[in-house]
Amino acid sequence: MLAENLEITTPIDVDIIALDKDDRIVVLIEVKINQAKEKAATQRIIDSALKQIKHFLSKLSEKNVVIPYAMIVTLEDIIVFKWDGTVLSEAVLSLKTPDILHYYDSKLGDQRIFVPYLTRLIEAWLRDLAYNWKSEIPPASEHIAAIGLLPLLAGGTTKSEVKIGGDFIYRN
Repeated sequence: MLAENLEITTPIDVDIIALDKDDRIVVLIEVKINQAKEKAATQRIIDSALKQIKHFLSKLSEKNVVIPYAMIVTLEDIIVFKWDGTVLSEAVLSLKTPDILHYYDSKLGDQRIFVPYLTRLIEAWLRDLAYNWKSEIPPASEHIAAIGLLPLLAGGTTKSEVKIGGDFIYRN
């Protein structure tokens, strides 16, 4: 079913959110894995995730919650978009997932990866950007800074498999 045909209601299920130091959501992240290697299949998954994210962000904006960034993560790419409350930009940043995540798992790509593990690696990277827990200069930090996201991540955290409803997060 295409995302534009879905009736989306809150709470909204999200793979990962990044929170700033004041517990505000600054990035909504969808993690997608395509075991097929065809570029067309991967692009269909990205397009579908992008439509879903647009719907999620629109629904939250109706509740006066504007999340400034969105991210789609696949085994190949990390793609970042900006949201202004009405328009989702074209990609403002595209990174190669292995280039970023090999720093957190040097054997990445040697075995089959599933969504929960990829989610944990992305969270490790985002928390490194927020706290420099693993390195003084985390992978792609200069690129994340250039699009204005790094200061929002500073001192923040991440949550995975959450439900967002308006200006609150449902927690287990």
